[in-house]
Amino acid sequence: MALLSANSTAAVNSSDTRMACCLLIGIPGLEHLHIWLSIPLCTMYVAALVGNGILICVILSQSSLHEPMYIFLSMLASADVLLSTSTMPKALANFWLGSSHISFDGCLTQMFFIHFLFVADSAVLLAMAFDRYVAICSPLRYATILTRTVIGKIVTATLTRSFIIMFPSIFLLKRLHYCRINIIAHTFCEHMGIARLSCSDISINVWYGLAAALLSTGLDIILIAVSYIHILRAVFRLPSRDARSKALSTCGSHVCVILLFYVPALFSVFAYRFGGRHIPHSVHILLANLYVVIPPMLNPIIYGVRTKQILEGAKEMFSNLAKESK
Repeated sequence: MALLSANSTAAVNSSDTRMACCLLIGIPGLEHLHIWLSIPLCTMYVAALVGNGILICVILSQSSLHEPMYIFLSMLASADVLLSTSTMPKALANFWLGSSHISFDGCLTQMFFIHFLFVADSAVLLAMAFDRYVAICSPLRYATILTRTVIGKIVTATLTRSFIIMFPSIFLLKRLHYCRINIIAHTFCEHMGIARLSCSDISINVWYGLAAALLSTGLDIILIAVSYIHILRAVFRLPSRDARSKALSTCGSHVCVILLFYVPALFSVFAYRFGGRHIPHSVHILLANLYVVIPPMLNPIIYGVRTKQILEGAKEMFSNLAKESK
């Protein structure tokens, strides 16, 4: 009997190591509002797809926009589309059809791409800050510094860094024993949400997540701040007021996008860490869903309205399409 008991216990522990599937219950406490919440979320998601799709097509179709600044912008638009697409379809399926089931491997895959694309987004914003730094602080060397080879290396480094930072998190989650209920109180899978389902010690996951955030997004914020300090110093040394205004206007769109990306993210992190008892969990989940659609929706509008070259490129692209359709 003791041997049978030991064998059965081992079998249970073995089966608990890996879950077959997870349940994403959506926004806890607001289940009765899921249908209504899905309407603005779906609208913003579609707007993000259309806006970024148009922006990418304009940049690709207009040879005048094949410059480093616009290449980085097309990378940002692509990352935004993929980030919102990695979360919204599943969330909307949950809201509309009650499709809450997701396989454990599917959950890990979604988690990887969400964090991978977030880190990549941050790296692209850093590359755009470097582009503005070179354009304003070393304008005569701009073409020789930001060559196609250098841009290719930046793209490769962006993707490689994101992969190296996030890939270990999959193995950190797979090593855990999952003995608890498989319900995730969220609309999508994220690292700590999965780790908290485990009955193992998750301190390594906690520290790795913190280190990954500090070494990627945290470092990017510091480098972006340093680049803009140098930019501002260079701008205010310009003798002409018109030259200063023109230089600052070229950075305006980028600054807006930076604030739109980092401010909500930092608010969400600090609110989750320090305001968990005061802010309802449903608010955290709702903010997380808004975060993956609002910046992608607004970024094309910001650059389209503030950048004359993109507006002119869009007009030319649509006029060419109209001519071809006749």
